[in-house]
Amino acid sequence: MQLQNAISQRISQALHALFGITVDASQIALQPTRKEFAGSFTFVTFPYTKQVGKGPEQIGQALGEYLREHAAEVKDFNVVKGFLNLEVQESEWLRLFKGIMEDPTYGYGEPSDRNVMVEYSSPNTNKPLHLGHLRNNFLGYSVAEILKANGHRVMKVNLVNDRGIHICKSMLAYEKLGHDETPETSGLKGDHLVGKYYVLFDRAYKEQIDALVEQGMDKEEAKKKAPWMLEAQEMLLKWEQGDPHVVNLWKTMNTWVYAGFDETYRTIGVDFDKYYYESETYTLGKARVEEGLEKGVFFKKENGSVWVDLTGEGLDEKLLLRADGTSVYITQDLGTAELKYNDFPYDQSVYVVADEQNYHFQVLKATLKKLGKPYADGIFHLSYGMVDLPSGKMKSREGTVVDADELVQEMVDTARQQTEELGKIEGFTEEQAQELYHTLAMGALKYFLLKVDPKKRMLFNPQESIDFRGNTGPFVQYTHARISAILRKAGEMGIKYDPAAFENFENLHEAEQEVITQLVNFPAVVKEAGNLYAPSIIANYAYELAKAYNRFYQEISIFNETDEQARSFRIALSAMVARFVRESMKLLGIQVPERM
Repeated sequence: MQLQNAISQRISQALHALFGITVDASQIALQPTRKEFAGSFTFVTFPYTKQVGKGPEQIGQALGEYLREHAAEVKDFNVVKGFLNLEVQESEWLRLFKGIMEDPTYGYGEPSDRNVMVEYSSPNTNKPLHLGHLRNNFLGYSVAEILKANGHRVMKVNLVNDRGIHICKSMLAYEKLGHDETPETSGLKGDHLVGKYYVLFDRAYKEQIDALVEQGMDKEEAKKKAPWMLEAQEMLLKWEQGDPHVVNLWKTMNTWVYAGFDETYRTIGVDFDKYYYESETYTLGKARVEEGLEKGVFFKKENGSVWVDLTGEGLDEKLLLRADGTSVYITQDLGTAELKYNDFPYDQSVYVVADEQNYHFQVLKATLKKLGKPYADGIFHLSYGMVDLPSGKMKSREGTVVDADELVQEMVDTARQQTEELGKIEGFTEEQAQELYHTLAMGALKYFLLKVDPKKRMLFNPQESIDFRGNTGPFVQYTHARISAILRKAGEMGIKYDPAAFENFENLHEAEQEVITQLVNFPAVVKEAGNLYAPSIIANYAYELAKAYNRFYQEISIFNETDEQARSFRIALSAMVARFVRESMKLLGIQVPERM
């Protein structure tokens, strides 16, 4: 960015000197030069033809000649129609490279006074995490790390959906069919055991609906009148009233689930600064509903249910409290938003939730504004698309969910198979090999899910994700391992590669310049990814950096180079690529191996 700013300043001066027009340097946009043309930066001259009174190529030619003579950064130029392509002096690239080497915080923003809370994961305590949860967890964790890299104060939180009718469904099925089964007696992780009973409830419930339909009842009516649904609703009411038996069963089953979740979180490498539980927030939400009634911004219907009218905001009327006094999702969200703000007065509260809930968050923000809450404007829904497998969309109630734990294990098994076939574990102990398989599996999984723009629905292909070629996590990880081997060899040979070791080096190869260009771009990439909440920008940067390095590695000799300064520079260049591959992947929550 410093180089681009300097060149923009030079172009501003040139426009004034040559044509007498004043254009602020901040308004001069430079773009990377297309690969088929010589140059690093391109300036588009078309917008200036009217002011200058000349054709775009004439303007480009005049500017190019001026910059070549007066701008120390510019080595040469070429003009293609209205595009002025500028080549940068080798000495400038080397100056920038040395600056990067000497700046341990290069690319990271200055500390800001901005507080950002990122809420992600948000599991239900009636089933295990699935593939969709993985995209959610990886996205939330990465966005939080990217925002930290931009200098913001960040708190990572998890709102656990531990109450409601869906929880009661698992509880009711367990009460009727469980026979005191536990994770220990069943050999199942706690979240898997409870999820088993959620599926059993759904099967029994469907059978009851079918039976009522056969007796002549309308299907929609049968869904409401099925015996187990009525019992689950009664159980929810008893829970809210504090019935000791129901509450104890709820606590026992949730404890099993939390232990299962914690194990999964450790395995996939995500964490949280604080947990919130809907069971602890919904009562505060009810208080906010009462407040809205008192203020006259909410209203009651004849059956006693409470609503908010958002038709003026382009939405519609929204239920806030059922007629029987039980809360709905938005009720507890009103309470949680306040709790979160009290704990961490945020400028922005980011909710990482699938795009199926787009409307819900519009309603939440509008409702908080109706209540006059100071934190309403800070509500931001980071919406993401669903994840499909080649077999189709996941459906948890039918028991065909793509289980997160099973998928992770499948990825580890695939990583083992691929790695053994490629012979990349020679000299590894069994423990080191297992660690490598897990590192590659998580790198493949996270990278594949994060390299796609969050808003896009995506198809996850496990086999494709773990390929060591192409835009994949393992390709980037392998590049880091390759460089680590080069640095180890340099250390064994006693080769120094600090800036003093190549003080007088010049004659940069085009492939070396391309790598430096990628390194120079790191701050802009981190900033853009933070502004757009888009880990995909970081992922694709890591790939482009690794790709540029592999081109350099194939075209230019390192250890066979007879010029000591050139050799030291190339090892230093390799070290910086390893550093920024490592930093980029860290922002995605991905580890990189030292050897393979």
